[in-house]
Amino acid sequence: MVYKYSLRTGNEGFYNVTSQVYDAVMKSGVSDGICVIFCPHTTAGMTINENADPDVTSDMLFALNKTIPYRPEFRHFEGNTTAHVKAGLMGSSVTVIIENKKLLLGTWQGIYFCEFDGPRNRNFYVKVLNG
Repeated sequence: MVYKYSLRTGNEGFYNVTSQVYDAVMKSGVSDGICVIFCPHTTAGMTINENADPDVTSDMLFALNKTIPYRPEFRHFEGNTTAHVKAGLMGSSVTVIIENKKLLLGTWQGIYFCEFDGPRNRNFYVKVLNG
């Protein structure tokens, strides 16, 4: 079963979706397996990172913006090449192991939807596999 989740994003940001992923695991009834969290957008992505200190995601966004600034030489007619590059670096999916109905995340880890071209209405999908 595939579970679909929606969110409304701001201009740029990292959105903690760990609770939605946990919700999909609980609904699935799978005790042991894996789940894949997939973002179907080319200017947004998924990542796993620290969820204890909100400054980490702010710092990540700051670093991405410094590393990949807008450049007038970019040729993409929509003007959002930087969002495409950032999304490509983050990737479109993450995979998490499930054990005893729990996500095997590290103590400080959370699952994030990464917006680089908002504000938008976005979706992401969770596929839970028995294993």
